[in-house]
Amino acid sequence: MKILLIGSQGQVGQALQMPLSQLGEVVSWHRQDLDLTHLEVLSSAVLTQQPDVIVNAAAYTAVDKAEAEPTLAHQINGAAPKQLALAARDCGATLIHISTDYVFDGTQGSPYAETDIPHPQSVYGHSKLAGEQGIQAVGGRYAILRTAWVYGAQGKGNFVKTMLRLGADRETLKVVADQVGSPTWSQEIANTIAAMIPVLNEQTYGLYHYTNSGVASWYDLAVAVFEEAAQLGFPLKVQNVLPIATAEYPLPAQRPTYSVLSGIKLRDLLGITAPHWRQSLRQMLTELAKQTL
Repeated sequence: MKILLIGSQGQVGQALQMPLSQLGEVVSWHRQDLDLTHLEVLSSAVLTQQPDVIVNAAAYTAVDKAEAEPTLAHQINGAAPKQLALAARDCGATLIHISTDYVFDGTQGSPYAETDIPHPQSVYGHSKLAGEQGIQAVGGRYAILRTAWVYGAQGKGNFVKTMLRLGADRETLKVVADQVGSPTWSQEIANTIAAMIPVLNEQTYGLYHYTNSGVASWYDLAVAVFEEAAQLGFPLKVQNVLPIATAEYPLPAQRPTYSVLSGIKLRDLLGITAPHWRQSLRQMLTELAKQTL
């Protein structure tokens, strides 16, 4: 099996390297290898490789910056996935694409299923939904995996790493407490994608949700980060974490207040239950400690 991994230097892309390599030959492309805004080049590059599986872990993920760069966000998150779906169809490959909880508006108050109607509130959310719809319009062999609140030891920036950095410098931090979701370790996403590949077929192609289990606010996650990090010996100055409302920390892009995703469909497909977010956070921080302390 030949697997083409696009976005190999992101936090999910880096986590995918090992589990995908256990399935077959992996060809890894990152931003320097391929410009996702050049659609014709993208198609020809994929067709040259003739992969059996394409995993698209690339995305424009700067949620607030997207409000000022809607065209670029839509090119990378909307147009490129559809082009990948067309290329996958032309070479008979299966496409696995990563999407987001931000396609929902967060007003539902109960876990979002794959059948719930998206209603994005930001440019980023609209661009990611456009990518989903483009893939679905092409049809064929695909799986779209929506996930949420992603963090990992790899990659440049994520909430957990930001908290560690700020917690090492400041005694008091204020963190939003009225947005609720499921923090999800990038390695769990990668392992899940690798587990999906062998079982995808005409009966199982389609849209799926995956996050770690359990629910938290950003404030809950920050407190947990500092509790776990202190036990592992990370350098921390922080003494107080104060909960605040979203309105007290305004940002350009609107976030869903509640974006918990139901993982029942994928659990039934794979026969496995996602680990609790606190358990995965502990594992990730343990790995990070080995790399940095």
